[in-house]
Amino acid sequence: MNKYQDRIDRFEGSLDCYFESRSNAQSMINEAMLYSLKAGGKRIRPLLLLEMCEAFGGNFDDAIDFAAGIEMIHTYSLIHDDLPCMDDDDLRRGKPTNHVVFGYDMAVLAGDGLLNKAFEIMLENVLKSENRDTGLRAMREISKASGAEGMILGQVADIKYQSDEMDVKTLDFINKHKTGKLIKAAMVSGATLGGASQSQLEIVERVAEDMGLLFQVVDDLLDIIGSVEKLGKRTQMDIKNDKMTYPMLLGLDETQHRIRKLEHQIVTGIKSLDIKSEFLLETVRFLANRDY
Repeated sequence: MNKYQDRIDRFEGSLDCYFESRSNAQSMINEAMLYSLKAGGKRIRPLLLLEMCEAFGGNFDDAIDFAAGIEMIHTYSLIHDDLPCMDDDDLRRGKPTNHVVFGYDMAVLAGDGLLNKAFEIMLENVLKSENRDTGLRAMREISKASGAEGMILGQVADIKYQSDEMDVKTLDFINKHKTGKLIKAAMVSGATLGGASQSQLEIVERVAEDMGLLFQVVDDLLDIIGSVEKLGKRTQMDIKNDKMTYPMLLGLDETQHRIRKLEHQIVTGIKSLDIKSEFLLETVRFLANRDY
């Protein structure tokens, strides 16, 4: 992934332009939002969106507002996920979590602010675009993925479905929504912005669903065997919070087998698309073998 550090740097360099402070209160909320937004991370979702757009004929400028928007949505979800009423975590991306630094009240508002900011900047892009239909379809994909039929539904299921009777089918449902929907939206909206055909989008959707699941299965594994130093967050939090994960259900060996199976399915799907796929294939290898 180091090969794409310049792309990450360019993306991160664009974030400040979305935040202006015209009052003391505005400065306070911007500081809280930017604290988490610029805390680093793998930037998988915005990079996938940007690269999918370019793979199908679009360019960086076509997609940057949507890439920033989807990362703001992801960051808002992390801020809220770390709250005492949710996972009650005090470390994220190697830094104290938002509520530890700014307080519970400001953390809630920072998350709310990022969610709203995401749709503000995407809508501004659509209003200025000559091809509004494409932008609106990309926005619709991201909106549905982050709402009560997508990521939030997964959050609800993650809280309410936890029990000793959890099975793999239920866990897949949780993770395909909580984690997978936003990764899928990044890929599908990026391909949409780039001009992908309907038949191509159908393949992208299947690949993206597996990509989202792969990310979470590896994440569950790293919560057991990963290190705090590399991950930048506490490990074994799922055990602490009595949450069932793939290693707990399947064991370590079967979890590793599932990772390899998902990796193969994703690579096969990507190779069936008539696009420049080097980045996507590198991303799959990174996600399947990452240790942070």
